[in-house]
Amino acid sequence: MKRIIVAGFQHETNTFAATRATLSEFELVDSWPGLLTGEEVAPGLKGTTIPLAGFIDAVETRNADNPDESIEMIPLCWASAEPASFVSDEAFETITSIILDGIADAGLIDGVYLDLHGAMVTDSHDDGEGELLSRIRTIVGDNLPIVVSLDLHANLTQRMVDHASAITIFRTYPHLDMAQTGARALPVLLHLLAGGVCYAAWKQVPYLLPLHAQFTCEDPMRELYEHVAAIGDAPSCWAEFAAGFPASDIADAGPAFLAYAESRNDAETMVNALYERSVAVESKFNLQLLDPPEAVTAAIKAHAETGKPVVIADVQDNPGAGGTSDTTGLIAALIAAGAKRAIVGMVHDPDLAASAHDAGEGAVIKGQLGGRGGGHPISGSFKVEKISSGKFPFGGDMYRGCIADAGPSAALLIIDDQSDIRVVISSKRCQNLDQAIFTHLDINPSDAAIIVVKSTVHFRADYESLGGVVINAFAPGLHPCRLEDVTFKNLRHGVRVTPGGRSHGN
Repeated sequence: MKRIIVAGFQHETNTFAATRATLSEFELVDSWPGLLTGEEVAPGLKGTTIPLAGFIDAVETRNADNPDESIEMIPLCWASAEPASFVSDEAFETITSIILDGIADAGLIDGVYLDLHGAMVTDSHDDGEGELLSRIRTIVGDNLPIVVSLDLHANLTQRMVDHASAITIFRTYPHLDMAQTGARALPVLLHLLAGGVCYAAWKQVPYLLPLHAQFTCEDPMRELYEHVAAIGDAPSCWAEFAAGFPASDIADAGPAFLAYAESRNDAETMVNALYERSVAVESKFNLQLLDPPEAVTAAIKAHAETGKPVVIADVQDNPGAGGTSDTTGLIAALIAAGAKRAIVGMVHDPDLAASAHDAGEGAVIKGQLGGRGGGHPISGSFKVEKISSGKFPFGGDMYRGCIADAGPSAALLIIDDQSDIRVVISSKRCQNLDQAIFTHLDINPSDAAIIVVKSTVHFRADYESLGGVVINAFAPGLHPCRLEDVTFKNLRHGVRVTPGGRSHGN
């Protein structure tokens, strides 16, 4: 019987964000479970689309098919915090110690699987994953197989590639293959356990990609991932593409290709070919963002022409990328335009949510909505149409199996003679990537004319079924998407800050 350590430690760090990811943020139950340890891990992730859940399911299926060659999994922990600024040293050291101590105490082990993100920046380490892997190597030595799965927005580093025996990476954005990516790590680990080899090569793309341009269902991202997939399947010869997370201001931010083969030369040949394709398509990326008044005007026109709901993505206030989820630029534009049948969500406003719960459904309350992270609060009166605990099951493909806990939440009607706007507010930040954000408060998105989502791309997994136009808007927020306007301090010299844009440091 092979004995395999399994653990997960995820954070996507936006170094431009307002708040740090402390230990309490990793312990918090939100869209995903809170910190799980030991025997809590497998049942706590069961039925979710999380990568570690996919790996565990793949092992259990294999064990059922091969009882004489079963694998014993030793779960140590799984931890994730909502994207924010730097991970505190306390959080990093505490969770890292759970993993290191668990490995040291496990006795004889044959391998390690880790569910990581790839864009963790801590108070003390620009490359959180590389630091974790380096420390694990000091315990297990250079030869023990360590296989890692990463998020599509990973910023690959040399330390990650050096210390991981092999890496698998999401290939879809929205991330609909998270569990599959975890499962893809198993045949690689089995290959290594059987004495197989995986020679690695990697190469960074010479430009950054803002997240709204990383949508994998449109070219050129679709084209790039098709070429990656066409190379082959793990564990013999395959490639991966990390699109990067440019809101992590570190030297290695940005896209990179990674390949594995039975010879280093073959791996380098594959990576170089993929790199050349990324350079060839650089001019094809759609970087368009409309200012709030333009976005609202375009949405009103599109709905009048199609009769279908139009989605405006508030791409820079995405809590799933470190935004505060409470900016009001688009809400103000909706009010100014007298927008009808418009819905917005989720706006993070625990104070107003508490007032709504105190007043109860049907009440009219006065107060200020949002505006702490950008723009100005919307002052006025709001009718409390529905309140909830904020606990509800996600129904879309991306987070299916997970139970949201957004804290006390409410649906508010902005009382205004000219417009008809409903806003869903929450007590915890929660990215609007699922229609359940609205439906659990009795708002049907299919009845809306305009839907404003605080999300960048993930919302497409559930909202594109409505069949309407999608508009990307440039409103105030702490998740930068117009990268040419960003002042990077740590980015490597010479990389273009956006496709076709200026080179950093020049």
